[in-house]
Formats: sequence, structure tokens, C-alpha cells
Amino acid sequence: MKEYEMVIGLEVHCELSTESKIFCGCSTKFGGEPNTHVCEVCSGMPGTLPTLNKQVVEYAVKTGLALNCEITRKNKFDRKNYFYPDLPKAYQISQLYFPICRNGHVDIKTSEGTKSIGIHEIHMEEDAGKLVHDPVTGMTMVDFNRCGVPLLEIVSEPDFRSAEEVTAYLTKLRDTMQYLGVSDCKMQEGSMRADVNLSVRPVGQKEFGTRTEMKNIASFKAIERAIEYERDRQIDLIEEGGKVVQETRRWDDEKEYTYAMRSKENAQDYKYFPDPDLMPIEISEEHLEQVRAELPEFADAKRERYVRDMGLPEYDAEIITGATTLVKVFETASEMTGSPKDVSNWIMTDLLKLCKDAHVAVEDMEFDGRNLGTIINLVAEGKVNRKTGRQVLAKVFEDKVDPEEFIKENNLAQVSDSSAIEPIIREVLASNEKAVAEYLGGSEKNFQFLIGQSMRALKGKADPQMVRTTLKMLLDQMR
Repeated sequence: MKEYEMVIGLEVHCELSTESKIFCGCSTKFGGEPNTHVCEVCSGMPGTLPTLNKQVVEYAVKTGLALNCEITRKNKFDRKNYFYPDLPKAYQISQLYFPICRNGHVDIKTSEGTKSIGIHEIHMEEDAGKLVHDPVTGMTMVDFNRCGVPLLEIVSEPDFRSAEEVTAYLTKLRDTMQYLGVSDCKMQEGSMRADVNLSVRPVGQKEFGTRTEMKNIASFKAIERAIEYERDRQIDLIEEGGKVVQETRRWDDEKEYTYAMRSKENAQDYKYFPDPDLMPIEISEEHLEQVRAELPEFADAKRERYVRDMGLPEYDAEIITGATTLVKVFETASEMTGSPKDVSNWIMTDLLKLCKDAHVAVEDMEFDGRNLGTIINLVAEGKVNRKTGRQVLAKVFEDKVDPEEFIKENNLAQVSDSSAIEPIIREVLASNEKAVAEYLGGSEKNFQFLIGQSMRALKGKADPQMVRTTLKMLLDQMR
């Protein structure tokens, strides 16, 4: 069998985090009752006119600059004509001839090293609705809530040669969009979706093979599985003497295979023409410079700074910078405590475990970094011990209580006064005469037993070092 290589290009759709849709004032909020976020404009009623949401343009420019693109100073919208049941106008407003961003690139890191992936263009467009299939009745219903939600479509060059490269690229895009604050990129909610264009060719051949497109795959793992399956399918087909057909295929993640949906359209099939209802957009050089100056520090730069300046292990820095929610918690708590490594330890050991146990995705976590900073400071000051601090953190995470008020109301403050500790330890020694005698006889293991009994009697609220010191003093007096 010949040796083959894959050639992959991606079309990534990201829903933007604007409050209203791209051409009307309807809400973009996810999860509403079907057909409740709809008006005359986004439902395509005759005689209605679109009004461009300025924030969409701002977000597109930010994204283009962050992805090293050229910004098209004069760009415009076009109509893409086709009939889908979830697009009531029978056309989509998009950008073909003058997309807002062009000729960018993203640098990715894989096991093979660093590679630059070209970005052909980024264009603005409106999303379609959603078809809901009822397996009981066999009926298909249409929810138009998503119609008109603003999208950026990020079109790569065909530069990928492995599923690993695709995943690294998508991760980089997701991080960039989230750090910019232009999209939450929640694949489980459809706000980040990827179309995979894949072909195979014998190693050494310059010409591309015939490509297929796999639509709207909704998780990184599913994308990896779909790529591997489609690669093998195309190679087997060619080796058996068949030909790959240019078509759109759907990936079934449960059955783990692709099947044909329709023949693949080309641009001429959509009969694009300039949208007559929307004016061209002009972007000034002054505005570009202003946006460029306001770009945030991105994940790669943060990761390097956390390792270099804050002493974090590379693994910790990788995990924390992988979600903007963790970054906010980390930076807020670090500023409060002056101890980034301690904050990192609490996040990696305790906060992530709370998320996992509660089945909360890290990017969905609602947790104020000031509360973590307060708990860490209380432990450092000896007002609560580490064990109690963990209990308080769990309560704050679950019920969003104020940590200091919770400690006060539940009498959890650490006992550090030796005059309060000593009488209780004396009672422990009196009720454990055998362990005391064995310790005095040379059995050191009984010392740890007596510490455990003392901490239990003090209900875990005592300073462990104070307990150890007091216990040792009292035992030495008994020799």
C-alpha cells in the first residue's frame, strides 16, 4: 500500500458574545424557549430591513488583529442564496468579495514542534436557526432563536497534516477568542463549531486529492475521531480502485462514522451578490491603532510570565491559562496574598477538584478570586488551619457564602491560645494512660496517636504546631 498524507483545511464558526443579534435587537442568550428570541427582521418577514450591530464589527477587528490578519479597510456584506428550512429568508447575509480580515496566521505547538497555520480570511455573517428532530413522532421542528446571532467564520489555509495539529489550532483559536472576550466558544452550546475539509494524497504528490467536508463537529475529541475515520475511509476507497466524491458528510459520534448528506456546493452555486440593504463599512487607521493598543495579554504570554516571574511549574501555568475563569481567580488571589505559588496550589489541588465533583466545566465556574485570596490569607495568618480552609472553600464554592462570616458564624476560627489548648490536652493524656505510658517507654508512634486525639478533642480548630509543642511539653514534664 502507498503511504498517504492528509491535507486539511478548517472553517471555524464562532458565535459572538454580543447581547443582541447582528441585524436586529433580539437577544442572543442561549437556552431560551423555542422561537422566543425572534422578531420580524431575523425571521425574514417581507419589507423588513437589517441594521448592523456595531459591536460585531468591533469584535471582528479585534479578532483579526489578534490572529495577525490584514484588516480590509473597506468591506461589505453579500447575500448567499440558498434555501434551508432553518433560514427563513432563503438567503444568508455574509461576506464573500471583501471579507473584513485576510491573510493571517496562528503559530501552534505540537509534538513535532512549532508550525504556522495560515488564515485565509475571517468574515462576518449571521447564523441560521436550529432543526429539532423528534424521535418519537418523526417530526422535525424549527427553532429560530439562533437566526441572526452574529458569527465570525475563520477560514484556514489547507495547512494541517494531522489531527493533533487541528486540535492545537482550535485550542489556540478558542483561547484567543475567550481572552478577547468576543466569544465564549462553548462547543457544547454550539458557539464554536468546526467544518473539516479533508483529502488524502500519496506522499510526495503536489496536487491535492478530492476533498470532503464534515460539518459542525462539536467537540475536540469528536473532531479527532472524525478526521481519523475519514482519512482511513478515503485511503481504503482509493486503494480499492474507487474515487472520492466531493461532498458534505455528517459525522455520527455515537456510531463513529461519516455518511453523505449532499453534494458539496461551490461559491457559484450560491449566486452571491452585494446586499442592497447594507452600506459598506469603512475602518480608519486611527481606529485600528486604538483597538490594537487595547488587545489583552494572551495565554502564551501569560504562561511564560507565570513561569518566569511567579515561579509556577509549567504544568500549573498551562492549566491555569487554559481558562479565563481560572486566570481571573489566580491573578486576583495572587494580588491579595502576594503568593502566586500558594494560590496555584489551592487552584490545582482544591478548586479544580470542586469543579470536577460538582460536574461544573471550568469555563462555566462562577467563583470570585477575592474569596480564595481571603481564605489563603486567613490560613497564612493562623486564623484557620489548612483543613478548615478547605472546608470553607467548599462552602464558598457551593453556596457563595462570605468566607469570614461563615467562619465566625460556625465558630471555625483556629485556637492559638496555649491557655485554651493546654487543659484539653491534659484531659486527652488522662484518658489515654496506656498510650502515654508506651510513649514514655520509648514508643514514638504513640506521639502521633496523641496528636490525633488532641486535634479531635479540639475539633480540628487548633494550630497544629501549637498542639504539637504543648503536647511535647506536657509529656516531657511526666518523665
